[in-house]
Amino acid sequence: MLKRTHNCGQLRLEAAGKKVTLAGWVHSYRDHGGLVFIDLRDKEGLTQLVFNPETQPEIHKQARAVRCEWVMAARGIVQPRGEGLENPKLPTGQIEVAVQEVEILNTSKTPPFEIEDGIKTSEEVRLTRRYIDLRRPQMQKTLRVRHRVTKMVRDYFDQLGFLEIETPILAKSTPEGARDFLVPSRLMPNCFYALPQSPQLFKQILMVGGVDKYFQIVRCFRDEDPRADRQAEFTQIDVEMSFVDCNDIIGVHENLVAKIWKRVIGAEVKAPMRRMSYKEAIDNYGTDRPDLRFDMKLCDITDIAKASTFKVFTSTVEKGGRVKGLCVPGGGEKYSRNDIEKTLTEFAADYGAKGLAWLKVKTEDGKLTLSSNIAKFFTPEQIGRIIERFGAKDGDLVLLVADAEKGANKALAPLRCKIARDLKLYDEEAFEFVWIVDFPLFEWNEDEKRYDSLHHPFTAPVPEELHKLDSDPANICSQAYDIVVNGYEIGGGSIRIHDPKVQEKVFDLLKISRQQAQQRFGFFLQALEYGAPPHGGIAFGLDRMIMMLTGTENIRDVIAFPKTQRGQCLMTEAPSEVDQKQLDELNLRTQKHLHAIEQKKE
Repeated sequence: MLKRTHNCGQLRLEAAGKKVTLAGWVHSYRDHGGLVFIDLRDKEGLTQLVFNPETQPEIHKQARAVRCEWVMAARGIVQPRGEGLENPKLPTGQIEVAVQEVEILNTSKTPPFEIEDGIKTSEEVRLTRRYIDLRRPQMQKTLRVRHRVTKMVRDYFDQLGFLEIETPILAKSTPEGARDFLVPSRLMPNCFYALPQSPQLFKQILMVGGVDKYFQIVRCFRDEDPRADRQAEFTQIDVEMSFVDCNDIIGVHENLVAKIWKRVIGAEVKAPMRRMSYKEAIDNYGTDRPDLRFDMKLCDITDIAKASTFKVFTSTVEKGGRVKGLCVPGGGEKYSRNDIEKTLTEFAADYGAKGLAWLKVKTEDGKLTLSSNIAKFFTPEQIGRIIERFGAKDGDLVLLVADAEKGANKALAPLRCKIARDLKLYDEEAFEFVWIVDFPLFEWNEDEKRYDSLHHPFTAPVPEELHKLDSDPANICSQAYDIVVNGYEIGGGSIRIHDPKVQEKVFDLLKISRQQAQQRFGFFLQALEYGAPPHGGIAFGLDRMIMMLTGTENIRDVIAFPKTQRGQCLMTEAPSEVDQKQLDELNLRTQKHLHAIEQKKE
């Protein structure tokens, strides 16, 4: 077999006259009746091969039989392309290789889609033939980016004295949050392992064990409904540190992010990064994951709306709800009434809005006023206050939602982002980072009449508010922090509870009984009783980070072998049924098997 000496995409004009051997896949084939041209592709790119019937008649004959995606190797001389024949779109566009020897290494069926970026082929087809899809240049680039990021992460933490330590994949089920994936044990019938949702308890135990600085690039598993930016099987950059506070952890990791963005895509990220309280994020953007590439903050006009005569608003306020909205710059001219009532209202309804009121800002007699079918329900003085509250200008559009505060925010936050995207209100190449801090420790679960952890039950309250655990738990701030970029949370963490008494009190507020706590977390609670140091950490979603660096909104684009929305691997057809013999060894029966037994009895 011809031994490869160079990659296809790396040859340049300075290699002219050099003898090289290339190997790869046939990307395209052109027979001009005399010369035959083949673009050979490998992971680095393309190089044009030329076969001359006058100088190499036998090799030329072989080349005419070649088809796309055949695997071949070719040896020849690098030469400049003729004048006017250069291809400026290719890095190798100034040269070609005049082939002297060729070896066909394998043939190929005709692929179900072209090996090109921007193809229209359905995702289902691409995932079923993922081994073909991975050949596309964008996929090759994404895999290289992912490799570079993980290598940089390892080098960065190694230089800071962190140890990379693997934690168990087969672990104890500690149901809290998403569903666990369960694995039956053959050696212990009727018992199950759980695949880890995160290494949370193990990394805290490492701190108790004196490790001091830990990190891991780790697979995590959550049996939840996948979304465009979420998978049941995903990867975290997981970190824990002892004897630190929030500022220590934030400082270490914003410097890591700045290095990655600079080295991978050349983007300058300033550190220290901006910080924003959870309350400010919710009040101004309706979400704790705000996109700060544009302004357009939300405004609350409940005090004005309750004095109006518009019954939708007044009745909502009487029930304890809010009236919030946003002002779209130039939106009064850019959106027609039909656009508002169809496109925008329907979009908001998809996120739970019961309706979307609108007011166009215009100038009449030299004075700003509001125009819409609900303007008549407001006095001139109220109209003036609304315009002032939003900082509205002539031609702007005010959109309002009346609902409980959480419901209004749930609809307005995505509407804000949709409008900004539609109207191109931000630079798509920009990155705006922010740390969200000062999260509440708890949120009230009205259905179950108890508190839930806003992050997880091992998050520490701020020391100054520990006394509120007994008197005012609803208003305790946690020592948690999330890092957000362009509306995506790419990482989050907290200082942990290291005092067993505080942990016990938190469990009490979460209505996790002593018996339940021992059953779920007994091994961890025992560890806290043996001199646990103050500690904290963070986890970055590696997949989401790669999404941001490669400019995709689909997490399946950055994972080599992803699952579908239903958690299926279309290539391997997993999950799949297994032989009854395997189930018998695990002492398991499926519904299908039980049904067959019942039918036999009948």
